[in-house]
Amino acid sequence: MFFGYTGCVSVLYIVATPIGNLGDITFRAVETLKSADVVACEDTRRTLGLLTHFGIKKPLLSCRAANERAAAARIVDLLNKGRTVAYASDAGTPSVSDPGGITVQAAREAGHTVVPVPGASAFASLVSVSGGMDKTVVFEGFLPQKPGRRKTRIGQLMASGYAFVVYESPFRILKLLTDIAETDSTRAVVVGREMTKLHEEILSGSAAEILGIFAEREKIAGEFSVYVSGKSAEKNP
Repeated sequence: MFFGYTGCVSVLYIVATPIGNLGDITFRAVETLKSADVVACEDTRRTLGLLTHFGIKKPLLSCRAANERAAAARIVDLLNKGRTVAYASDAGTPSVSDPGGITVQAAREAGHTVVPVPGASAFASLVSVSGGMDKTVVFEGFLPQKPGRRKTRIGQLMASGYAFVVYESPFRILKLLTDIAETDSTRAVVVGREMTKLHEEILSGSAAEILGIFAEREKIAGEFSVYVSGKSAEKNP
């Protein structure tokens, strides 16, 4: 039923879900969600829509950043009773700039098995189309929101010599690109906007070029993933 896993019945499955296009969900993820006793999720409304699309009806348990410790205790209680729980964040892979880490720790500390059900990830998707040849790529996720801390961290990342990937909202993408360009305007950058969705856009060029493209737009919308090449690979993307 769970494609090769033969451990105890009381298992926590960490299920990756599509970052946009529902066709990107894996067959294994669908089967896991169908077979779980309870589906824990970041947003019950989002996950209900996903389950409904695939004809799945399961009890839902809210487990988001604001309540994860309390929710993790409820999940462990379910596991202790022999229930199988599948956890899914809103989009992508749980614990990758999403809730899930606290839940995984709690389940493991309680003696239960945690099984990954891999799938979509904005990080891996962007790296795959970056054209970069960097041996090391640092996943930073979301940067600090305070301007001073953000710019300091960007400077540290760019000075490291490694490529890195950050996530950003449409409200701060211009500031992010400005900070990158002010640190090194020639650094190669690849931006993924609305990845896998209807209006997906992938742009590559120097930091200054990409900043110029977005600075000219009257409106900026969508979710962003940004790949910044390492010093030794500035011209790769």
